[in-house]
Amino acid sequence: MTLSRNYQKSLRRGLGVLGAALALACPVWAAVTIGADDARLQYTGRVDFRQPAAPVLSWPATTVAGNFTGTSLAIRLDDRLGKNYYDVFIDGDLSRPRLVAAVQGSRTYRIADDLGPGRHGFLLVKRTEGEEGGTVFQGVELADGGELLAPPPRKARRIEFFGDSITSGMGNESPDDGPDHLAKDKNSYRSYASLTARALDAEAHLTSHSGIGVTISWFPYTMPDYYDQLDATGNNDTQWDFKAWTPDVVVINLLQNDRWLIDRERRVQPPPTDGDRVRSYRRFVETIRARYPRAYIVCALGSMDAVKPGSKWPGYVRSAVDQLAAAGDGRIDTVVFPYTGFDGHPRVTQHAANAALLTALIRARVGW
Repeated sequence: MTLSRNYQKSLRRGLGVLGAALALACPVWAAVTIGADDARLQYTGRVDFRQPAAPVLSWPATTVAGNFTGTSLAIRLDDRLGKNYYDVFIDGDLSRPRLVAAVQGSRTYRIADDLGPGRHGFLLVKRTEGEEGGTVFQGVELADGGELLAPPPRKARRIEFFGDSITSGMGNESPDDGPDHLAKDKNSYRSYASLTARALDAEAHLTSHSGIGVTISWFPYTMPDYYDQLDATGNNDTQWDFKAWTPDVVVINLLQNDRWLIDRERRVQPPPTDGDRVRSYRRFVETIRARYPRAYIVCALGSMDAVKPGSKWPGYVRSAVDQLAAAGDGRIDTVVFPYTGFDGHPRVTQHAANAALLTALIRARVGW
């Protein structure tokens, strides 16, 4: 496993990855093995439980949490592609994640072996998304005499986010002047979506995919094709059970890729009219409304160049929302995250600012 690192010190990231590689060569020292199907483990997100003893984590910000006793913790993962990154937090300390740079295949990752006696908690978070592949969670290992305890209580509030790379946290830990497409710099747990959910003490699902759009994507499927999947790895025929988890609030932050592909790349010919663009977006919002009749829906946009001065795209979102409201939908609103002049993927500072705006809106509208 890795060395601890502070989120604010990016140099430690490299050391953490090196630590993960070295730890794989170390012998496993834990004595108590807990299977992934133990009821005392708490999962959050669209987890594929078709094989209960081998659940698959594929969506960004999917989590596994547990409480335990003992002085050590190891986590067992079988990563399909060897491209995923995870954070593990111990005892609720979000400032000191233990980074797991997953390698392909089944491995045991040592998280901590110097814990004090007594009760502890862990939270495993998938930083990366479906394009990095799925991971079979195989359970945890505790020190000799350690015990898995009852899980933490479930949060009463629920928010689901439908989005693209912005929602997934693409490049949010990259330096401002560096590339922002690398998996190691993608951290869904620090995206505006996860930050908003934590500020509101809500459980979150991030149904997001970098490069996806409503009318067109950088690949041959769109969010209307993708939003209902159980498995996030590409376009597939798995089906999420929408009755299994119902959000109180839904946030939709899409159209950035539509803006690029339609206006800049001119991939849609003839180009859709303004009315076509509004209708396409409205149809997707109506699809989500049909799934969640009681949810409060926030149609967001930004903060990349789809919201820069002079852009028509915020107007498309507002027009769709106005039409739905006029048709009788009284639980829908709009928020536009301001353009800061930064053309790359939003960094953590921008995500925090956008989360503050969204948090304030949801508190005002929903009463949280």
